[in-house]
Amino acid sequence: MEQTAQSKSRYGMVIDLDRCTGCGVCMVACAVENNVAPAEQKATERTGVTWLRVYPVSNGEGFPANDTVFIPMTCQQCGNHTPCVSVCPQNAVEVDPSTGIVGQIPQRCLGCRYCMTACPYHARYFDWWDPQWPEGTEVLLNPDVAPRMRGVAEKCNFCHGRLHAARTKAAAAGRKEIAAGDYVPACVESCPSRAIVFGDLADETNEVSRLSHSINTFQFLPKLGTAPKIFYHSAKEWVRKMADRAPLA
Repeated sequence: MEQTAQSKSRYGMVIDLDRCTGCGVCMVACAVENNVAPAEQKATERTGVTWLRVYPVSNGEGFPANDTVFIPMTCQQCGNHTPCVSVCPQNAVEVDPSTGIVGQIPQRCLGCRYCMTACPYHARYFDWWDPQWPEGTEVLLNPDVAPRMRGVAEKCNFCHGRLHAARTKAAAAGRKEIAAGDYVPACVESCPSRAIVFGDLADETNEVSRLSHSINTFQFLPKLGTAPKIFYHSAKEWVRKMADRAPLA
């Protein structure tokens, strides 16, 4: 739906954990789209970089009651008292008022990693090494996304290069606002089980807005009051309680 000039978008996602198979295709698509370099050989769980990580989580029960879900965890695009914004001394993290997207500006980052400490979702990473790609693969990099240098923090930005491309397409067509189908992040586009729905939460006619208010849809750590724009969905009660850090019944 086209918006008026005065309206503002609030982009977000709903991820269906009952559909997610943990295949990891979204992680690969994210890395390719956003020029995330292959991990250094000496990288560890703490020093590697990935904007999107899929975690397997079990209910801890023994067979046959054991159950596992896969949770794609990325920047939650906090909409209230955004922790990383409030601690950054360089204003290297900003919330775009027109989209609600929490953006990272590497040119301003001094590498203090305060934002990583403040993020309750562990969805930020630090570039310990300059990016290196296998010889000959540099030509495959996405020209719409600048690689980041050593010494800065980075995170998901809802494929900002695709947002710019959608805005350019809208401008060429004489429209002030982008069409909903013209802006789709790589993880959403690549998911084979269609577990991720993306769109404008501020648009009540948008599917993502409807799903965000549906039964069994929830957010991670809602008691923190950060108002994430990433929602999750599961019919399994233990999954919803786990996200709230509530004790299992």
